[in-house]
Amino acid sequence: MSQRARTNIIRAIVAVAAIAGVGWFVKSRSKHGGSSEPVMVEGSAQAANGSGGGGGKSDKSERVVPVQIAVAEQQDLPVWLEGLGTVQAFQQVTVRAQVDGRLDKVLFTEGKPVKAGDVIAQIDPRPFRVQLLQAQGALARDKAQLDSMKKQYERLQTLKQQNLIAQQQVDELAGQFGALEGTVKIDQATVENALLQLDYAQVKAPLDGITGVRLVDAGNLVHASDANGLVVITSINPTAVMFTIPQDKLQSVVAAQAKGDVKVEVYNRDGSQKLGEGKLAVLDNQVNSQTSTLRLKAIVDNPDHALWPNAFVKARMLAETRKGALVVPAVAIQRGPQGAYVYAIGADKTAAMKPVKVDLLTSDRAVISDGIAAGDQVVTEGASQLRPGGKVEVVQPDKDKKKGGGKEKGEAGKGSDSPRADASGRSRGSAAGPASSNKPAPP
Repeated sequence: MSQRARTNIIRAIVAVAAIAGVGWFVKSRSKHGGSSEPVMVEGSAQAANGSGGGGGKSDKSERVVPVQIAVAEQQDLPVWLEGLGTVQAFQQVTVRAQVDGRLDKVLFTEGKPVKAGDVIAQIDPRPFRVQLLQAQGALARDKAQLDSMKKQYERLQTLKQQNLIAQQQVDELAGQFGALEGTVKIDQATVENALLQLDYAQVKAPLDGITGVRLVDAGNLVHASDANGLVVITSINPTAVMFTIPQDKLQSVVAAQAKGDVKVEVYNRDGSQKLGEGKLAVLDNQVNSQTSTLRLKAIVDNPDHALWPNAFVKARMLAETRKGALVVPAVAIQRGPQGAYVYAIGADKTAAMKPVKVDLLTSDRAVISDGIAAGDQVVTEGASQLRPGGKVEVVQPDKDKKKGGGKEKGEAGKGSDSPRADASGRSRGSAAGPASSNKPAPP
């Protein structure tokens, strides 16, 4: 028998054995199928318990949901209008030479404060001293001639009174005397101009401020017509902040200005640090048609130089203060098909859905005009798992989670009911709009 024939026989035997094994397994399963009866009986009993009176739904509704709460309070609520803006210099001056000449000295330090009147540069003063001496010499000469002419004019007047000379001689001398008086006044003006040019040779700071980068080095020739100047001085205390708000807030701004000074606070770009406080100075006289915004200007004290020109900041102005408003956290407001509502917690630790009328919604507070009363407890976290009439357990905020500690990872798998912040910074299930996912499920 060949090797190939033996291989085929072995394969056939293995196939027959496999078929026989499968058949035996199927036959044994059909004979002993009742071995799973206890499991089926237990499942049937559970199903029977669940179907007899809706026990499954009862267990779900009676589940205690951990929530965090806040108390509705009656308080004075400041209403702020916020906007993005930039810092601008209150005053900015490009210091230029007022006379032509060689720049001898630069007397300021770049980036350092200067006072108004400080000499910050010196132009070669010698040409202007020469001009001053020339003007003073001409003035002295003409004054001497004027004194001589005055005495001569007085003598001629005496002779004329005695009828010893003709009137024409007196008139001619009077004309010469008047012309010489004019020459002396011109000489005096020339002296004053020479003194002014000599003073201009000392370049002085026109205001208190911070010097910028030096634009011209000592030794260069400077001219009064130079476009760049010597240095830029910026006044930053106080400083100006320009910011914008939506045009829909125009009436609020006008009403606030009508009551007096409007408080403005300035924060860094992410709003985490307060940089200064001042007053609203200007409401622009037109709306930006491209962005539909209003431009506002505030004057802010800046003694520690925390605000720097061209820096991006967040600014907010105090539009009004709501006296005795009923206030709850904004995250307590939920949205459903019927409008805004909150979950209020009763004395029996049961959640009740209460429709509310929201009069004002800020970034973190909501003013309620109807629906709840002061002292009511409202759910701020955990509302996504609540149902009307459901039992709750009030828990305190987890400090470790707020700090980003290790407990957050350890408890992540326990099914926390608290809403999480989305990319916009709001909590899911808060006052996000009619399409919020936190609307109550049907009981």
